[in-house]
Amino acid sequence: MILYTTMPQELIFPNETEAFSRQQTVTYQGVSLIVEQSDAQNVQVIRILSSDPQHYLDERICPGAKISCASIEGLSSN
Repeated sequence: MILYTTMPQELIFPNETEAFSRQQTVTYQGVSLIVEQSDAQNVQVIRILSSDPQHYLDERICPGAKISCASIEGLSSN
């Protein structure tokens, strides 16, 4: 089945709420990110929350990148 729509995939096929409860919004070097805890010392980037195109080209914060918890500021729950 092919859907031709401008709606985001999350609205058409909603994920389980458990997946969203593990995610946190943080600030890393002035860029807001949504991250998920991968182990005791690191988090994994899920999404970049920025309108600056240069942030999407930064390999340190691309989705899937791991960041040390010691370098993160502004931990807050979603």
